[in-house]
Amino acid sequence: MAIPQSFIQELLSRVDVVDIVGRYVQLKKGGANFMGLCPFHSEKSPSFTVSPSKQFFHCFGCGKNGNAIGFLMEHAGMGFVEAVQELANQCGLQVPQDDVSPAERERQAAQKQKQASLSDLLEKAGEAYCKQLRTAPHAIEYLKKRGVSGEISRRFGLGYAPAGWHGLASVFAEYDNPQLQECGLVIVSEEDGRRYDRFRDRLMFPIRNVKGECIGFGGRVFGDEKPKYLNSPETPVFHKGRELYGLFEARQALRDMGYALVTEGYMDVVALAQLGFANAVATLGTACTPDHVQKLFRFTDAVVFSFDGDGAGRRAARKALDAALPLATDTRSIKFLFLPAEHDPDSFIREFGPEAFSRYVGDATPLSRFLIESASEGCDLGQAEGRAHMASNARPLWSALPDGALKRQLLGEIAALVQLDARDLADIWAQEAARTAPLRSSQATARHAPAAGPGTPWDAVPAPDWDQGWSPAGADGHGSDPGYGHAPQGGQGSGWRGKRFDGSRKPWNRNKAGTDWTAPPRGPRTAPATRIDQAARLLMAHMEFMEELTHEDFDALARCSEGHGGLFHWLEAQFTESGPRPWAVLREQMRGLPCEMLADKLMSGPHAHPEGEIDELRRELRGVLNLILVDHLKRQEEQALKDVATDPTAAKRYLEFQARRKNLSAIIGSAS
Repeated sequence: MAIPQSFIQELLSRVDVVDIVGRYVQLKKGGANFMGLCPFHSEKSPSFTVSPSKQFFHCFGCGKNGNAIGFLMEHAGMGFVEAVQELANQCGLQVPQDDVSPAERERQAAQKQKQASLSDLLEKAGEAYCKQLRTAPHAIEYLKKRGVSGEISRRFGLGYAPAGWHGLASVFAEYDNPQLQECGLVIVSEEDGRRYDRFRDRLMFPIRNVKGECIGFGGRVFGDEKPKYLNSPETPVFHKGRELYGLFEARQALRDMGYALVTEGYMDVVALAQLGFANAVATLGTACTPDHVQKLFRFTDAVVFSFDGDGAGRRAARKALDAALPLATDTRSIKFLFLPAEHDPDSFIREFGPEAFSRYVGDATPLSRFLIESASEGCDLGQAEGRAHMASNARPLWSALPDGALKRQLLGEIAALVQLDARDLADIWAQEAARTAPLRSSQATARHAPAAGPGTPWDAVPAPDWDQGWSPAGADGHGSDPGYGHAPQGGQGSGWRGKRFDGSRKPWNRNKAGTDWTAPPRGPRTAPATRIDQAARLLMAHMEFMEELTHEDFDALARCSEGHGGLFHWLEAQFTESGPRPWAVLREQMRGLPCEMLADKLMSGPHAHPEGEIDELRRELRGVLNLILVDHLKRQEEQALKDVATDPTAAKRYLEFQARRKNLSAIIGSAS
């Protein structure tokens, strides 16, 4: 779905980012901006600002920033199109589509209307199930035995489906409505066409999308009947391979606790929330998919998959590994938690306590180690044949990783385990990939293609620059620890031990004093902001200041370096044509233009958000412009001196430039 850029600009000019953010974050006026606690990380003192003039939000703690569309994408987990449609609905605008035929638009509108209707039916059924729970003693008793309070029950919208075959007939006057079957609430017998409720005598768990809309249900029996859990079928609003139970309720906890805990059942999520782990979610009776993992990474950079320690749990973990590998960048942490075979998270916490469970989370197996364990399963590393088998098993797993430090470290660790030089192993894998490449489907080839770019004929690692002295981890042939179970330094296995459940230590508390997390080595220092940079930032953040610029100011700015000069020319043209516009709109207007990269860099860097009262910022801009003018006049003086020999008027110009420069210097000196 292509949305015209002009519509996005119009939309951002109509919405108020303060209003959008204020629906999710408690904001207080602070000078020219609004302040609040950042919704993207845990903090005690507000570092999150929302600027009405720039129509932009920015957190000085975690660095998150963006416009109203970006906020809905980051906070509510919406996709771009979904966020645009949400804002357009609030403004009463119709989202146009450049490349969609009228028939397709009509089909999409009908589909959207159907989805809304189905969600309304599911919401109504959920409300009825909640009311039924109050009059179901055995359901209430079951929840009490599991330690679930009324507060948690209300938070998750738990309910009860009565034992009768037509309980929903009292909820929906038109029980024969085809949409009741379409949304999965009613089943129609193929033999005689009779209709009956899908869920009967079950504890009901509403499944919500990230916007909080009910899209389906899970129902649990109270005894040993089969199936133990019954889910809604696939419908136009529910796709179990894309949705996670409890994600809507866990959004804030994911940011506060710093990681997501993926479990296997509805009851695990509810029980863990009761016991202090509100960051738990669950897959919906299916294996973990890349869509599940991608959705989680919208809210957190760290995920722990929790599985039973039996064979089924290990198989489920392996499927989760396959789903997670393509998304395991160097800035994300993925771990695998295996509890004792006789326990699930709920029973483990009840027997050993939250602190013990938190320690288990901290000690969970990093993705790097689990990958090696999976590749070496069933291989005798004491024999050459076993090592060769492991190398063959490891190649598809390793190839699925995105290129980066983790991938290159793992190449060295695997090479050490199979007693090969890392370069030799890469060559062997390259040859194997080249032999098998013609047999692959185009989809598989695309999935395993290396990050080196298009045209690469095989999926091995982009070869390190061996001549520059790069040495793989474990190149001495012994690995990083005797058991080969140690995660690479600085990779997925490092930095996980922070504050725990009791407040003293917990995983991923990466920035607070008192933890044993070690910061990664710093790269080169960021270049300090220049006068030209600061002038550009102030003018992009407060375009109305351009009205006060003189012709001399514009001339000095336009004669800056090619990149800055082009940016100032574009800003002047926009101001002349449309008047002052907030940065959020300017950002959309410059998509694809030569000045886009420079502007984006200036407005997202460490000095990108000048704060203060408008008059103070106006004075700051004037001071910066005066300094730029002094430099500009110096260059003009130098040029005039060079022209004296050939131009009779050059001497006069030189004196005029000199007088103007001295006058400006005096003004600058008195101001300081």
